[in-house]
Amino acid sequence: MINYLKKASKTPETETATAQAVVTEMLAEIEKNGEQAVLAYAEKLDKWDGSNPIVTAEQIAEISATIPDQVKRDIDFAIKQVYDFACAQRDSLNEFEVTLHSGVTAGQRVLPVNVAGCYAPAGRYAHIASAYMGVTTAKAAGVKTIIACSGPFRGGPMHPYIMYAFHKAGANVIMTLGGVQAIAAMAYGLFTGKPADVIVGPGNKFVAEAKRTLFGKIGIDVFAGPSEVGVIADETADPAIVASDLVGQAEHGHESPAWLFTTSEKLAREVMKIVPELIEALPPTARDAAGCAWRDYGEVMVCDTDEEVVEISDKYASEHLEVHCKDLDWWLKNLTCYGSLFLGEETTVAYGDKCSGPNHVLPTKGAARYSGGLSVHKFLKTFTWQRMTREAARDMGEVTARISRLEGMEAHARTADDRLAKYYPEMTFDLGKPVEV
Repeated sequence: MINYLKKASKTPETETATAQAVVTEMLAEIEKNGEQAVLAYAEKLDKWDGSNPIVTAEQIAEISATIPDQVKRDIDFAIKQVYDFACAQRDSLNEFEVTLHSGVTAGQRVLPVNVAGCYAPAGRYAHIASAYMGVTTAKAAGVKTIIACSGPFRGGPMHPYIMYAFHKAGANVIMTLGGVQAIAAMAYGLFTGKPADVIVGPGNKFVAEAKRTLFGKIGIDVFAGPSEVGVIADETADPAIVASDLVGQAEHGHESPAWLFTTSEKLAREVMKIVPELIEALPPTARDAAGCAWRDYGEVMVCDTDEEVVEISDKYASEHLEVHCKDLDWWLKNLTCYGSLFLGEETTVAYGDKCSGPNHVLPTKGAARYSGGLSVHKFLKTFTWQRMTREAARDMGEVTARISRLEGMEAHARTADDRLAKYYPEMTFDLGKPVEV
């Protein structure tokens, strides 16, 4: 039995309809009026009045020179962690060829997309890590052109650390654009002449909706919503650490769910006591965000068994899922739905968010039931190819003709008939009954 000690009063879908209406109107305006519309939205929404959003090499050099060395070292360290992990992912997907039938050779090629758009938000916080998570992973995939966008930070130019992260990670073009107008500009190739094949990166509900709406015209990383955290804990867990990690992710925004799944009611009640205290001790911006998120979206569930915890956790399919329990290998083996898994007290979502290596752009709103997060594979296309001898074409031709006619597809069948007639004019084949309808 699952007992809710705290139940959310809202869900991430609560604000979806509003976002859809706003985004639909903005995308239509930008598709119609192009760069002029983008600049108008940038001025209206971000108070940015530049005539060209592309950051020049001179500006990059000038701004980079002002960044403290320790900041550069930290960003460089994180970039290498993400790049090395992405390269290992790239190496896990190989090209091959195989003989499927005598004379039939088929294979797989793995090629990167030509243009990737990478977005990093800059609203409530400066999302430095998001800047290198997208660009670094695209770079490891071998993408030829990487276009990076982030909006003005709190009314000024792009945050210098985000700009440095974009540049150091390998972006070819950096633009000072945020929100829906940034996603649209990358999708339509505005200011660059290079429409993106794939656009990745986290953002607010409007950015997420813009990506969802444009999906099909472009590829995207995940259908994203507000950041989520789930923590699985048993009686051995430290309630102070569990509470800290729940608050650490609730800080993301007013609509960020934080969920605790536990078999210990004692631990659950201790955590529920500590969380408000931790929120109250935060600085104003974080306190406001985490307080609203915990009040409206926080949940605490007490289960009878570990198996019950697995069942409810997989149903929620948390974007980030921490496990503070005995026998971590059992949880690794049995959990199946999560964006990224953090096993043991020693790791935490924040490590993954910033620098440990695996990507922090992850599925939300239950999408981890069918999709993983951003990886090098999102920038790669797997193509198949085939080649065969005339002897193999004979074997394939007979079967193809008969199956095509069973389906009622006479023209398909005749492409096989014609080859058999050309290659084996003296032979008679069973090609099925011609389609008459």
